Amino acid sequence: MQIEVFTLCDAATDTFGKLNILGTFDTIYSAQIPLVYPQCSLAVRIRFDLIEGGEHKVNVNFVDIDGKYIIPPANGVVKVNFANNQKSIASNLILNLQGVKIEKYGEYSIDLAIDGKREASLPLYVLERKVQGPLAS
Repeated sequence: MQIEVFTLCDAATDTFGKLNILGTFDTIYSAQIPLVYPQCSLAVRIRFDLIEGGEHKVNVNFVDIDGKYIIPPANGVVKVNFANNQKSIASNLILNLQGVKIEKYGEYSIDLAIDGKREASLPLYVLERKVQGPLAS
């Protein structure tokens, strides 16, 4: 199996096997903490070889630097079925996140595991945006 795409983005859709991604990012700037990030998506495209057909358990964890969960763990199953003499097949997974509460500035991690094995990890940096005051006269 190969992870072809694993990204945090503004939005993602799957249309008849096409993975559409809008606005991938790894940093959020905020003038204040805590913040609630209104909406984003995690887009994943996994390619499976013929011998990897069947069910696979998929787990996504979104944690802070101390390992504290930002959202509850996301667990699911992907069913890989081959047809038409294909030697490999891709599966798209999209996790839509709404109202994600970020308590502090710093580094976060989004981790992907398949069948209990960590396959990929994304950093997310939440940094302070300096607010500029009015010009002094």
